[in-house]
Amino acid sequence: MRDLRGRLRDSGAAFVAVVRNPDLRRLEIAWAWSVLGHWAYLVAVSVYAYEQGGEKAVGLIFALRLIPAAFIAPFAGILADRYRRERVLLYTNLVRIVLVAAAAVGVYAGVEPVVVYALAVAAAMATTPFRSAQAALTPALSKTPAELTAANAVAASVESLAVFVGPAIAGLLLALASTGTVFAANAAMLVLSTLFLVGIRAPRPGRQGEIEAVTMVSEALAGFRTIGRDSSLRVLIGLLSWQTLVAGMLQVFIVVTAFELLEQGDAGVGYLNSALGAGALIGGIASLSLTGVARLGWPMMAGVVGWGVPLILLGLWQELAFAFVMFALVGAANSVLDVAGFTLVQRAVPDDVLARVFGVIQMLWLLTLGTGALVAPFVVGAIGIEPALMAAGASLVALGAVLWPTLSRIDREAEPPEADELRVLASVPIFAPLPGGSLEHLAGRLVPMRLDPGTMIVREGDAGDRFYIVADGEVQISESGKPLSILGAGGYFGEIALLRDVPRTATVTAKTPVVLYALDREDFLAAVTSHAPSAHAAEEVVSSRLAGVPVAGTRLPAG
Repeated sequence: MRDLRGRLRDSGAAFVAVVRNPDLRRLEIAWAWSVLGHWAYLVAVSVYAYEQGGEKAVGLIFALRLIPAAFIAPFAGILADRYRRERVLLYTNLVRIVLVAAAAVGVYAGVEPVVVYALAVAAAMATTPFRSAQAALTPALSKTPAELTAANAVAASVESLAVFVGPAIAGLLLALASTGTVFAANAAMLVLSTLFLVGIRAPRPGRQGEIEAVTMVSEALAGFRTIGRDSSLRVLIGLLSWQTLVAGMLQVFIVVTAFELLEQGDAGVGYLNSALGAGALIGGIASLSLTGVARLGWPMMAGVVGWGVPLILLGLWQELAFAFVMFALVGAANSVLDVAGFTLVQRAVPDDVLARVFGVIQMLWLLTLGTGALVAPFVVGAIGIEPALMAAGASLVALGAVLWPTLSRIDREAEPPEADELRVLASVPIFAPLPGGSLEHLAGRLVPMRLDPGTMIVREGDAGDRFYIVADGEVQISESGKPLSILGAGGYFGEIALLRDVPRTATVTAKTPVVLYALDREDFLAAVTSHAPSAHAAEEVVSSRLAGVPVAGTRLPAG
């Protein structure tokens, strides 16, 4: 109960931090209306396509949304680096409003479906630059690391809620009116989003350097080369890609299930999507228990089975409440599978190419989702929806069973973080509030150091480049040559220079043989600014130390 109250208090503090910054407040509200309308819109597009052309039209529209996005997304972000980001957001919304409103008019006027399809696909593609520009603008509007973290936390919470609230709104509107009404409602939401964007006053960015095309291609190819050289990694990514292929098929299956199996009509599509989103939230919470788990093969297989078995059962028994539960289980399994699978990739891939490998995975994810949506209608047409559900689910379970020996080998060979490193991180108040997955990721980036007595670790006045945790031994803290304090095991130092972007405020020297864990500036700031409670704890530590008030793990200020 105490932990729950603490989480609620930290969440409230994050919300207040955003509300007090006018520009951040406008940006977050604009993002909320945008993403909420986006998810409602996707449901309406699927329903319209099914009513006009059946499951084949649903698969085609879904694929046309995703496959071009797989190639557009890496370049859409360049807009936010070349032009004022608030203007990119504004113009993107204006384009979306015109396209979505035109689609609504087309539905009401009864134009040819291909016209509405083209407008719907164009509107979905126009959404691509919005997220990258929004994420890039947030740091410029944040005045402190705490505000940046709070804004990121609010944005993530809004997006998570929109995954099932948006489809629920669409389901309600479809039950009361029509797809044209949902299109019009989405246009209205985008208008509201735009009105909040107009008031944002962002600082003018500095001139950015040019990015050479040759460099971009080379960076991308490095990820492909890494995957191509490692057969075990190919198996792991292949299994994840097959799961996203089935996920693409599921987008079509949901529509057909709602109309033909459950006879719930338009509204049923929204409600089933909401069940999927609600399950994903529950699975995300459950996946926190995977923190520091040495072997993730079994959780990954549980995710695969949790995806496959509910689909098999849906093919055998069709009842509304049962379908809701099954789709929720699929959503939960998806979260667990993603966490376990992606963590295995992080453990198996060298850090210097990890981002490029994930870039390849992201492209494969979008391509396989689109391909699954294209294939699903033909599967349904050939064997029927019930056998199609069972075949999709069985393919996941069977593939998981076949690949289990290889997956087990990856699990054995991949190096999990040491329990001591996780324990050391969790003992630091700044990192203690971090989610389990973030702690494990951060533990993999700790650099152990063994130093002799008298070694100067940090010099007063130097630029800050690392954060340090004392694992064993003692270090002496001094300022202007005057000793201030001694830190023992569990102590930490270096955060003031990193968080406040100032020179080192003290000199730190090894008093005895000492074992330290060092964390580079970028990793430290990324962890702290991505989680509101952690940023709040960091600000408390810095404020206390600057005021000369002892904090956990120290006797006197150390920075």
